[in-house]
Amino acid sequence: MGDALDARVLQDQLAALAAAAGIHRWDLGAACSSDSSVQVDRGEAKQLKAAQRSAVTVRVWNRDDRIGITSTSDLSEAGLARALEGAHAASAFGNPEETPAFSPLAKAPLPALVQPRHEPIGILPLLATLRDAEADLLGRHPAIGTVPYNGLAERSSERLYLNSEGACRQQSLTTASLYLYARAEETGRKPRSSGAVRLAYGAADLDVAGCVAEAADRTIAHLDYAPIPTGHYTCVFSPEAFLDLIGAFSSLFNARSVLDGISLSTRESLGASLAVPFLSIADNGLHPANIGAASFDGEGTPTAPLTLLEGGILRNFLHSEATARAFGTLPTGHAGMGAKVSVSPDWFAIGATPGSSGGAQGLHRFAASPAGRDRPSGGGGEGLVVIDSLSALHAGVKASQGSFSLPFDGWWIRNGEQRSIEAATVAGDIRTVLQSLLGFEGEAKITPSGLCPWVWVEELAVTGEA
Repeated sequence: MGDALDARVLQDQLAALAAAAGIHRWDLGAACSSDSSVQVDRGEAKQLKAAQRSAVTVRVWNRDDRIGITSTSDLSEAGLARALEGAHAASAFGNPEETPAFSPLAKAPLPALVQPRHEPIGILPLLATLRDAEADLLGRHPAIGTVPYNGLAERSSERLYLNSEGACRQQSLTTASLYLYARAEETGRKPRSSGAVRLAYGAADLDVAGCVAEAADRTIAHLDYAPIPTGHYTCVFSPEAFLDLIGAFSSLFNARSVLDGISLSTRESLGASLAVPFLSIADNGLHPANIGAASFDGEGTPTAPLTLLEGGILRNFLHSEATARAFGTLPTGHAGMGAKVSVSPDWFAIGATPGSSGGAQGLHRFAASPAGRDRPSGGGGEGLVVIDSLSALHAGVKASQGSFSLPFDGWWIRNGEQRSIEAATVAGDIRTVLQSLLGFEGEAKITPSGLCPWVWVEELAVTGEA
């Protein structure tokens, strides 16, 4: 899209086209980007790709307040005219039960974000950087033979939201990403894999050395593995793993899911105790560490921090305009765009409730217990399980029921020794997990998906060797 596009000019153009077509109420959302990315395989270029993408969604309300929607990638005057006409024609078949309106905050002031713009460095410098990173990672241990999943990319993007009542939102952004996923194998042993990700506003700002070091350390730490007996164990989730788990059950906080009857929460859940009293969860898309933060959502509502759990109590849901109207509140800046508007979280911040002990008593109790001394705990387990990363979240989570059964990579700690777990799954119910937290350990870590410390959870079922 680039700087050549002026949102005000486009709004005036759409207003004229809509008036000529007899359309009185409309809005438009657009996302356009220019991307360059590279992948390598043992020093050779595996894929070099550059692409320009644009996705434009136009919605039109007819005189019966039914909505029609169409998508296009053509931002020319003729393309926009066809999109308006197509959405107007589709509105005759709109669902009368789904009638989103304009957000009452679509013209409210936007938050000020510090997002430095970077000029792209180009395909060849990206390739050289990724080759060096791969070579560095391959040299970290003799067992690391390949880095099968890797990529370095830079993007320049722009987002728009316009409507017929004068809302005019525009945001430009540059981002860069690096991921390295190594595969290590020793004679007579199964392959082991792990990786790391880094994000920045420009490719030159990426922590390449840190990404290589983390990918190497995590992969090497899983080489010396052994089976674990099936049982119940106190588990310690890495920040990344716990954020993934909470993200998989984000329908707990999603007003759209509540209204659709596919959430564990109900309208009456607000104000109810959902977790231990020292747990707080917020959605804070404006956190300075959230690379690529959006200043507004798909309906033009400004992004703002939102407390979801405070002291274990459910305080708020994530809302679009339609769900907020149903609940008698204001939208929260978490909406998509469509005939039936989706709602989704931005960036979780998980930690101790201010003024609480952060679960220190629970950790002290564990340390003083037989389980904390690496002796058998209830259910036949022994020692402590550290969950480094979870897999198969798309298949192993039943969000509407609260249950999960997920393969994981991690370590078994007993008698003061730590050893990687060969293969195992962890299972439980998210409601029980939230009520069984023992406490937090260490400073909250910044990850691509949120902010979280290490999280201790009491007595989860781990299925290991038969």
